[in-house]
This record gives sequence, structure tokens and C-alpha cells, in this order.
Amino acid sequence: MLYWLSAYIVPISIGALSLIVLVYGPDQYPAESGKPLAFRAYEEQSENLAPQEALARLAKQPAANFRDTHLSEQPFWLAFEITPEAREAISHIDFPSRHTTSLACWDATTMRELGAADRRGTSGGFSLFRAGFVLSLPLSADGMNILCREMFKGPARAELASWTAPSMAYATRAFERYSGLLDGGLIVLALFVLITAMINRESTYLLFSAWLLVNLRLAGLSTGWDVQWLGHTVSPDWVYRIRGLSAGMYYVLTFTLFRALFRDELARLGYRPLLKAMEYLCVPLIIGALLLPYKIFLPFLWASTAFATSGAVFFLTRILLHAISPVALLYAASLSITLMSSLYEVISASFGLKGLIGTVNFVTAALSSSLLAALAIAAQLRTKHLQWMAAQAELQHTYNAMPIGLFTLDLSGHFIAINPAMCSMLRVSSIQPGKDAWSSFFDADAWQRLEDVVRNSGGELEIGCNSDAEGERRRFLVRAALSNGKIEGSLQDITARAKATEELQFMAHNDPLTKVLNRRGIDAFLEKALGGLSPETPLLLAYLDLDRFKLINDLYGHPAGDEVLRQVCERIKSMLTGEQRVGRVGGDEFVIVFPDIPPSVASWVCRGIVESIGTAPYHYADKAFQVRGSIGLIEVDAGTKLKDAISTADRACREAKSSTTGLVIYEHSDKAFREREAELSLVERIASVGAPEGLFIDMQPIMSLRDPHSSLNFEALLRMRDRDGSVIPAGRIIAAAESSGRIGIIDRWVLNCVLEWADANHAQLDRTQFICMNLSGASLNDERFVLDAIEMLERKRSAASLLCLEITESVALHDLQNTRRFIDKVREYGVRIALDDFGAGYTSFSYLKDLPADVLKIDGSFIVDMNAHPANVAIVEAIVNLAGNLGMKTIAEWAEDNATVQALVEVGVDYVQGYAVSRPQSPTRILAANSAASFITDSELAAYAKTLSLLTDAPTELPPGIALVSSDGMLLTK
Repeated sequence: MLYWLSAYIVPISIGALSLIVLVYGPDQYPAESGKPLAFRAYEEQSENLAPQEALARLAKQPAANFRDTHLSEQPFWLAFEITPEAREAISHIDFPSRHTTSLACWDATTMRELGAADRRGTSGGFSLFRAGFVLSLPLSADGMNILCREMFKGPARAELASWTAPSMAYATRAFERYSGLLDGGLIVLALFVLITAMINRESTYLLFSAWLLVNLRLAGLSTGWDVQWLGHTVSPDWVYRIRGLSAGMYYVLTFTLFRALFRDELARLGYRPLLKAMEYLCVPLIIGALLLPYKIFLPFLWASTAFATSGAVFFLTRILLHAISPVALLYAASLSITLMSSLYEVISASFGLKGLIGTVNFVTAALSSSLLAALAIAAQLRTKHLQWMAAQAELQHTYNAMPIGLFTLDLSGHFIAINPAMCSMLRVSSIQPGKDAWSSFFDADAWQRLEDVVRNSGGELEIGCNSDAEGERRRFLVRAALSNGKIEGSLQDITARAKATEELQFMAHNDPLTKVLNRRGIDAFLEKALGGLSPETPLLLAYLDLDRFKLINDLYGHPAGDEVLRQVCERIKSMLTGEQRVGRVGGDEFVIVFPDIPPSVASWVCRGIVESIGTAPYHYADKAFQVRGSIGLIEVDAGTKLKDAISTADRACREAKSSTTGLVIYEHSDKAFREREAELSLVERIASVGAPEGLFIDMQPIMSLRDPHSSLNFEALLRMRDRDGSVIPAGRIIAAAESSGRIGIIDRWVLNCVLEWADANHAQLDRTQFICMNLSGASLNDERFVLDAIEMLERKRSAASLLCLEITESVALHDLQNTRRFIDKVREYGVRIALDDFGAGYTSFSYLKDLPADVLKIDGSFIVDMNAHPANVAIVEAIVNLAGNLGMKTIAEWAEDNATVQALVEVGVDYVQGYAVSRPQSPTRILAANSAASFITDSELAAYAKTLSLLTDAPTELPPGIALVSSDGMLLTK
């Protein structure tokens, strides 16, 4: 009963009684107003009139009850008369305009000053009255004429009103009452909203609090009491600047509050340009309020307010038409009152319409709009509260229906609450809060582990549940964290997932057929072994390959091959002990890791494995198979990369295939091991960023067999100087570059060097017809290299015309269309094309018609010792005839002696290259030579080359029976 009395009956009663008093009770402060007083007015036009002069000008002006200034800041002279009959009812003359800045009055008959006033103070008979000034008339006066000079700032209207002393006292108290009501009401409401915003961390409420205070300042501006704040007078120097800034900030806050409250609705409505225009208008308003004179700022403010009011009304109407809610209606009513009050201010100031609403109505408008906005906030709070309650109910329902176990523990490990799913997982119907402990249901260390997780700001862990009657071992995933002095968490049964994960982990690291480690598993095991390797700890790696195993799959099918693989793995595992592991890394290839085992023991085990694999046959159904294996065993150093170790072991295994024992061991001291290490070091060096250090170019002359002394042609050969100063063979450089994927970088470097050198020495290369350069297949199929090559040829066009790019025949056939496209591009720069190693690859005469090559480079295997193999002579002669018919030149490689050169002349080869002519030379020596024949050191070949040059100058036809013989008796032709 007390609650109902306090919460409902008393508030309702107070509200009802207040309403009755408000409607029917007498007003404590009856409305009082002064009587309008007619006067004559004259606006001074920079004349600086004396009172007598102003009185003369006023005599010509008609009398009126008011005079609008139209924002003028010039002085206005006022003259009015108080007759003896009216003097008895008049004790004070009111100058009510809140825009008055200064005022002075004289007795028009005697020119005696009656007083003066401005916003800093008053003198004589003047005093402050409400928003303006009041002049107290002398007591002895019967009737009088009064002259006044008044100045204004803002949209002022000059008016006069006469008051009796009692009426003015009532008006003063009413004014102060309404001022206090407005200040106290809105400030308290703003503080309430501010506190609400801080407690709830709600930025919209904070915005509304600021809007209330600016609304208070605007209401004070409308009624004239904005010259004070919280009982203190505002400095006159700041009044008009504060008025402009208050008006500008009122626009900004109203727009921002409007958009914040109806953000979702405005997004659905559209009309984005109109909303943006209202938003962008905020910037010039604030700048204008701070910088523009008040007289200039006001028209801009009125126009902006009119536009914004129209836009806000439009949006508000659209919002209410689309969705009506208590919050929207209350906000709409609040903003409507505010906007209408602002619109009235604009209309009254712009068109001089005064008196439409009074002071009380201004206060009522401000309080009403603020109260309605507060009610809207309350409605919004209620809406959020209802949503919170619904969310709580939904959360409780979810808590009970959640298939994951949820629990709350105290800090001693006793259950406070669990949901039904948790009961089901623990296989209990309920728990006793504060009595049943966590450790009663889970492993002995489960509580300690959970405490560790909670201390580390929460996380997850896996725990096991005590075995039940059936002996089943279950696994759970626990997520927990400390919250408000309690442990909150969830429990998920992951027994099935744990089993599946174990199976997946086994499948991820083991071969499904043989059950030994797969490539990933053996890599992980070997990586771990390498990580813990030290100089004192030996580590050996074996690579096992089954010889001719593919025949079993081809002849008897894969099921037979699979069975053999399983039996092979069983035999291997039977030979291994301790930490030794075997992994299948290919179809019939295996890797065996021997950690912390001396090389002698590991080699003994590998011999046993080779013997075990190859001795006893393998049975499948009614068939028996014999399989032999080869093993390469290597020592692994600390710091060796995983891929390098496997690659070296694979190389040893390939060597073991040709051995009688089937086993090859690479120890640290072996030459093969050192060569492999050097090869891997070279790969690593080439794999560095950019072209590796030590690269340089040698050039091997190519001699014409038509006229050896007429031209200086050569091939650019890649060389690399090792760190010890020795020269690394080109084959090793190319192999390392291709294995590291850096061959494109090497080819790009060679091409750039050759072009730069040829361009710099172009004048000295007047006898050079072509400079050969070999291009790898990887570069030819690298689009980036092709683009870079074209760009280099474009920059060095004169040097490009000397270039002859050699393309290996097998590379050309690999992608004939791509090769043809590349050839067509480089030919535009005068580059020649040579097919390298012709005849040694997949020679097919049909593709030659599709490749516009200029030169066929006959593979050296046909040239070396060709005189000892008549078949080679026939093949070379056929290639020469084919090239001639297709309009191509021929170059023979690997010519080692004079006899070979003479044989090449006889079959019609155009050019020859090899040690018979010259070994590779430095670019400096090439520039110093006159022709390729200049490098010949063999006297017999030099004489033969000279004879060939003479033959070039001889008649093309000789009479019958005439023989051409050299000086040393050699028959040249007949």
C-alpha cells in the first residue's frame, strides 16, 4: 500500500491539482503592459546633429507608435509630448527594445539633460527595465516635451510605452520570474541529461545536453535576458559576438541532434543532396558568427535558418509518414516547437512583424520543446529497457537450450550454476551449488590447469573426464575467464573430434598405404633433427629407391605393387631401432633418418636393408616378385638445409644404382660430397638478390670457312670467378641457375653486358657480322624476361643488329608458338636466330619451315672425331644441304683439329667453332684481332685458312685439267 501510495497516488494527485490550479487559479503575476506612446522619429545620416537641430528636423516628421530600424546602426532622434492630463497616469517612460545600445534624453523646452544609458550603466533618470531601459519622469512636471537620441544594433524596433509605478513593479517581477523559470528549468534538465549521458556513455544524450543550454541562450536572446548568465552580467563587449555564436551553434547542434536521432530513418529516406547541403551550411555559419559584423551576419543567419527549417520540416514529415513511434512523435513535437519559434524569429526580424507572441510564450516554447525532448529520451530509455529485458529473456532461454555446456564456478572450484547441457555432459540430473566441485568430475590436474588459464586472462584447454562405468575416455574443450570474482566458462564434448583429429594428424604425417611417414612427416622429423644437430651429434640420411619397380605395376597392376610396397616397408622397419624413422617420399622412393648414430652403424643398417629387400621374394596371390633396392647414405652437417640434404642423398642413390653393392656412402671427406657441397653453395650464391658477384664474359671466335680472314664473329660465353679466384665451368653455373630458378637473371645480365659492350665498341667491330649468345628455355618462356629483352634491344638498336640469339632445338619445339612470337619480336631489331645443338634433340624437319631461323648450329657430338665415323659425315652433310635449301647458314661446334676443319669445308659448312680455331678469349683480345683466323695457333690449319682465303679470290671456274695447288703442295681443287 505504501508503494502504491508513493509511486502512483501521490504523483497523480499532485499532477491533477497542479492542472486545476493552472487552469482555474488566479495568476499571482497578472499580465501588465505599458501603454503605447506616439512619437516622431528621425534617422540621422552622418550629420552629427545637435539636439536643437534634431528637434527642428523632428518637427517635420509624422507621429507614429513605432519605427523599424532595418538593421541600421545610425542614431535615431525621438520626440514625444506628455500632456498635463496624461501626466497623472504616467510615472515612467519605457524604451523596451533589447537591441538598444545607447540612449540619452533631454527636456525639449529647456534642453536640460534628463539622463543617459548604455549596456555598461545608467545615469540621471534612467534605469534598466526588463530587456531595455526606463526613464523616470520628474515629480514636479505637469506636462513636458522630451527629446531622445537612441542607437540600436540588430533587427530593432523603436517603441515607447508609458507605465504607472505599480504596473511596472508587477512587470518587473513577472520578467524575473519567467527568467528564473527558464534558466532554472533548462539548466537542471541539461544537468540531468548530462549525468545520464555520462552514466550510460551515450553520446546522443551529451549532444542533447549541449543543445538544451544553447536553446536556453536563444530563448534569452528572444526575450532580452541573454545579457546575463547564472546571475552574472555578460560584458557588453561580448554580448553581440555571443549572440551571433549562439545562433550559429544552435543551428549546428539542432542539425546534428536531428541527424543523430533519426540516422537510420534519414538513410532510408534518401534525399542525400538536401541533407548534405544542410550539413555543409554549418561551416560558413560558425565562421560568419566569429568573423562577420553582427549587422552582416544576421541576414545570412535568417536565410540559412529559413532553408534549414524547411528542410527539417520536410524530413520530419517524411519520417512520420513512414514510421510512427512514441520516440519519433515526441522528438517531432519538440523539434517542431523549436523550429516554429526560430521561424517566427526570422519572419518577425525580416518583415517587421512584432507582437505575434509574448514573453511568456517564448519561455513556454523553450520549456515545452525541452520537456518534450526529455520525454522522448525517456521513451527511448524505456524502449531500450524493454529491449534489454527481451534480450535477457532470450539469453536465459539460450542459456538453457544451448547445446554447449555453460558453467559458473567460485574461486575455490565449486559450481555455482550450470545449464542443462552441462548436466547432460556430466551425466548428472543437477548439481548442488557450493558443494559439488570441479575436480569431482574431471582429471586430477584439471582444476589446477583451469586456474592457470584463468590467471593468464582466460583462454582454452583440453581436459579429460573420469572414466565412467563403461570405461569410455571422453575429452572436453574448456573456455574460461575470470568475471566479477567468478569463473565463467563453457564446456564442449570433443571426444569424437579428438579421435578424428588424431586420425587426421596420422594421415597428415603418414602414408596411408604403407603407414610409414609421408613426405611432410619425414620433413618435419628431419627438420627437428637438424634443429638439434651439433658437431658432436652425428646425423645420417639415406635415400632408398626400388629398382625397376614400375615393371610390377605395369605387368601385374597397382594392387600387386601396393602389396610389394607394404612388405618392403615392413622389412625396412624391422631393421630400424630407437629414433630411426623411414618415410615414403615418392612412388617407390624412401628416406631413412639415422639420428645420433655413427656412420659405421648406419652403413651396416643400410647394407642390411639392401640385403633384406633383395634376397627373399615378395608374394602376392599366386605370384612372387623379386625387388632390388639402391641406397645413397650421406652425413649431414649442422646448418645444412633440408632440401639440400635430401638432394645430396638422392644423388648418392643414383650413383648407387650403378654400383655392385647397391650402396654408396658420402662421408665428409669424400670428393663427391665436397663437389655436391660446392654445387649447393653455388646454387645459394646465385639465388641471392640480383646478379651474383664474379660473373664475366669470354668470347670464342667463330671462323668463316669461305673466307677465314674476312670476318671477326664470335660467341659470348658466360663465366664466373669463384671466391678463391678459380673460374667455375659454365655448365655448373647454368645448372645452379636453373635449379634455383634464377636463369632469367643470368640471361638478362649477359644480354645487357653484350649489348652495352657492342654499343660501346661498335666502331671497332666493323668486321663483325654476328655475335652469338645462348638463351635458356626458362628465359624464353618468362614473359618478364621477354619484355626486358625487348626494352634493352630498343635502347641499343645499333648493337642489336649484331646479335644472334641461340635457341636450343628442344626448347624451340617445347612451345613452338611462343618461340615463333619471340623470334618475330626480336627480328624487328635486326637480331638473327640460330637453332643450337641441332640434330641432338628431337629433330623433325617439318618444324623448320615454321621457324624462321638464320643459322643451324650443328651439335658437337657429330663433329668430334667425325672423320672416324662416316655416318657422322653423312649426317652433317645432310644438315648442310637442308640448311642451304632453306636459306640458312651452318656453324659446326667442337672442331678440335685441322682434319675436322678440312672435312667440314668439303661438306660445305659455312662457319666453324672450336679449339682448333681458338679457345675462348677476353673481350680485349677480340677487339685487338683482325679476324677469327688471327687466333689460330696450329701452323698447318693457319696455312689451310690462308689457302681458303686465296681460293675466295680465285676464278670461280677453271679450265679442264687445271688443278689449284697450295705452296706446300696441298691439292685445293681441280
